[in-house]
Amino acid sequence: MKKLTPVRRFPLGSVVSTPGALHLLTSHKVSAFALLALHQSGQWGDVPPDDARANDQALIVGARVLSAYLVGGARLWIITEADRSVTTMLLPEEY
Repeated sequence: MKKLTPVRRFPLGSVVSTPGALHLLTSHKVSAFALLALHQSGQWGDVPPDDARANDQALIVGARVLSAYLVGGARLWIITEADRSVTTMLLPEEY
């Protein structure tokens, strides 16, 4: 059976992470690459429906995109800037 690859809906640019996000991911053995693939494919994670719609619209108009995922009970954000030059993985308190 062929493994399906998520569709990349937008470029990530350079990917960076805060120390808190890296610690959370490594402590819970969660792949940063897996979460980035979800984000890039438009699977926005644990965001309200209005924010998901705003992300979908951001892909059309070129605005910032924010996904949120629960990792070990903590929230992790992935933000891609409007110009698609950088994507940051961070905890909300590190914003």
